[in-house]
Amino acid sequence: MVGNKKLDVVIYDTTLRDGSQGEGISFSLDDKLKIAKKLDELGVAYIEGGWPGSNPKDLEFFRQVKNMEFKNSRITAFSSTRKAGIPIKQDNNIKTLLESGAQTAAIFGKSWDFHVLRALETTLEENLRMVRDTVSYLKDKGLEVIFDAEHFFDGYINNPDYALQVLKTAEEAGADWVVLCDTNGGTMPWEVEKIILEVKKHIKAPLGIHAHNDSACAVTNSLMAVRAGCTQVQGTMNGFGERCGNADLCAVIPNLELKMGLRCLPEGKLKNLTEAAHYISEIANMPHYNNQPFVGYGAFAHKGGVHVSALLKDALTYEHINPEDVGNHRRVLVSELSGLSNLLYKAREFNMDINNYDARTREVIKMIKELENQGFQFEGADASLELLLRKGFGQYEDFFKLNNLKIILEKSEEDNITSEAMIKVTVGDKVFHTAAEGDGPVNALDNCLRKALTEVYPEISEMHLTDYKVRVLNGNEGTAAKVRVLIESSDQTSKWSTVGVSENIIEASWQALVDSINYLLMKRRMPK
Repeated sequence: MVGNKKLDVVIYDTTLRDGSQGEGISFSLDDKLKIAKKLDELGVAYIEGGWPGSNPKDLEFFRQVKNMEFKNSRITAFSSTRKAGIPIKQDNNIKTLLESGAQTAAIFGKSWDFHVLRALETTLEENLRMVRDTVSYLKDKGLEVIFDAEHFFDGYINNPDYALQVLKTAEEAGADWVVLCDTNGGTMPWEVEKIILEVKKHIKAPLGIHAHNDSACAVTNSLMAVRAGCTQVQGTMNGFGERCGNADLCAVIPNLELKMGLRCLPEGKLKNLTEAAHYISEIANMPHYNNQPFVGYGAFAHKGGVHVSALLKDALTYEHINPEDVGNHRRVLVSELSGLSNLLYKAREFNMDINNYDARTREVIKMIKELENQGFQFEGADASLELLLRKGFGQYEDFFKLNNLKIILEKSEEDNITSEAMIKVTVGDKVFHTAAEGDGPVNALDNCLRKALTEVYPEISEMHLTDYKVRVLNGNEGTAAKVRVLIESSDQTSKWSTVGVSENIIEASWQALVDSINYLLMKRRMPK
């Protein structure tokens, strides 16, 4: 029960354990606590905090998480069944799980006879005793117990009688949930549905699904499992996880709610999905997949002119849902593939009034395509695009003019390199001539330009460069290659991106930097 309304499907998030096993991901204790709070805000029913018996960090997580308030989520501790041949009260994993203080335990046990014999090197009968002893012992201690039947689908395909026997043992021992795991991620959707329908004939406990993505079927398998009768779905945010990852909850959740009409989050929480997905990517220090369905930055990005022309009439022509339903938003890109519709859409987005039959509009489109042919890319540089459009339609004038610029690099015998920029700019009828040093030529240029302009435009001091990217466009030209520079800037309330292109990296950086400052000054002076 969440928010006093029963959910049709319960979401069990294992980002903090299974997700942390993905290559390149290592959550600190503070990271885990922050993510747990964000998942609670999203409204998932269960948050698997980790395996307290496996490492000190996870045990400390459970100690600290007790001091946090959770409105929607139950914190779950993960562990294995007792070890073969060891009495349950002497098993260290079980002891540590109880010490964690978690009121819900997720226990995994083997359901594939091959794993029991080869991995555990014990008997099939002892494995059943391990499942029974662990589940019943934790139930006697007052815990809610979720039994994860590891390798269930492989086990069922190879020995259905034994796989079902494992499930029955867990159910008879009192398991609150029985979760069917596609641990190797190789089961096909039609197999998942067929097997679960058969399982339901024998198991009365609520069923769940835990799917891995090694065959790119984890989301589909999860949805098919729900169709077949599972009422719990386990997965990770952004599909993080070992090998090819787990079922991506960022796709599972909206498909359940928007496509299948099944409530799996408290009312109104689905709109938090995109923000939560990007937040967790940031904490994990992982790039967020641009084309990730539902929550990717490009999930609702439109580039083709024919598409945008239809979008202007009705968004349903090229979008399967309303982006705002999942907290995302529509983007229209302007590029060499653009037509008049793209330009009209962007102009509307920028609150510009232009005539689609005006000859100047056609000229602006032609100019954009020529610039893109030179290497400019406005898809990720909306600020530069808006400046370009306003200049093209005579709705903008630069705030300063460059007279000259000089940059000096000096290398000493001690291998120290210093950078100094000297600049002369004109603002109105006044000339400013300044110099500044920096960690590199671009930093020196940035410092120098700010120093020259801050007296007239003090708001520049509120602006910060937050990202700087360089891409070589024609590497076969060697050191004479053309480069594209993308700069991301921000102030207290917003962020914007600008672009510059040149064979000279300083010139490309200058273009992007000037656009960034001009954009800030323009926005500050526009009527609210």
